[in-house]
Amino acid sequence: MEVIDKTISIVLAGGVGSRLHPLTADRAKPAVPFGGIYRIIDFTLTNCLHSGLRRILVLTQYKSHSLHKHLRDGWSIFISEIGEFITAVPAQMRVGEGWYAGTADAINQNIYLLERSGAEYVLILAGDHIYRMDYARMLEEHARRKFDVTVACMPVPIAEASSFGVMHIDEQMRVRSFIEKSPNPPSMPDDPGRALASMGVYVFNLPFLLEVLAQDHEDDTSGHDFGKNILPSIIKTHAVGAYRFGGAEGRVTRDGYWRDVGTLDAYYQANMDLLEPVPPMDLYQTDWMIRTYHGQYPAARMAPSSTGEAGSVINTLLAGGDVIIGARVLHSILSPDVWVESGAVVEDAILFEGVRVGVRARLRRCILDKGVCVPAGETIGWNMDEDRRRGFTLSEGGVVVVPRGYKF
Repeated sequence: MEVIDKTISIVLAGGVGSRLHPLTADRAKPAVPFGGIYRIIDFTLTNCLHSGLRRILVLTQYKSHSLHKHLRDGWSIFISEIGEFITAVPAQMRVGEGWYAGTADAINQNIYLLERSGAEYVLILAGDHIYRMDYARMLEEHARRKFDVTVACMPVPIAEASSFGVMHIDEQMRVRSFIEKSPNPPSMPDDPGRALASMGVYVFNLPFLLEVLAQDHEDDTSGHDFGKNILPSIIKTHAVGAYRFGGAEGRVTRDGYWRDVGTLDAYYQANMDLLEPVPPMDLYQTDWMIRTYHGQYPAARMAPSSTGEAGSVINTLLAGGDVIIGARVLHSILSPDVWVESGAVVEDAILFEGVRVGVRARLRRCILDKGVCVPAGETIGWNMDEDRRRGFTLSEGGVVVVPRGYKF
């Protein structure tokens, strides 16, 4: 059997995502729309699909209905009769009387699923990152090197490294130290401007994972987190390897793009990256398409207004059901079923499903959540004081977010 056939994958998808509020007010972070037609979790699940992984557990918790619905509608694609599955596993208090209390605790509470899986390896993934990766290459390297654990990593600018777990590795790709989210992260020895950051992608040998989870569960001082507690505790006693992302990535084209979209500004910028003249992430690789759920919408349409205004759409991602009527839409991302009426201007904006933009309304540098209706002549993103007064969220970078259900 190949290592892929001996692997069970776990996607951690239960986080609150408080830094993405209000986009996470009614949905889990992995269920937040991205790039017009996707959900954030689609990227991790697509990586599993194209990597040949067919046994996937998705651990859910916080406001998970939207996520469960998306998994049902878009990812009911595997054949259970031959042992394939994508299964949502909500917190069930199977171990103790608490909900998931950390990444390690979430898996510990579902040990029974691992023990009866027959797997030899466990691939642990986050459901809230944007990237394309062939996990098969990492799994093969882990098995070949006979590591106890392998951690995927990539260089990041030192100014951003405090948001990540940072590691030092030796010439044999062994991890020699791991520091989680330090305010003064150490740089790479050969590149003082960058640090080597963990991507939150781990491969464990299953017997070893069960052992460390049992030990961590008994430690009342632990935060039950892989980055903060598990990895630092085993580096000196076990073989912890590093896998450099962005190199020979198997079948996926080598764009080396990976983003943690944990803040509103990071989320906004990752969307805007898709509008670059040459986007840093290749969504158009024909044998690595990002899978998602597509609703039954008609084709997008750009029509003149009743007075003959033709309007224009420039460098914009459109989705099914979008209708642009004599309006100008520039450098923006529109989800399905968005209507923009005559004379309106939409610039540098992200509009979720069902948004309506009224006649001669003006929007710029903003995110409008699902179903928001902007009245005729209204402005968003032009007067920050007015936007704050109306209760909109403003990111540190000045992006205005209008929450779902807002009434003007």
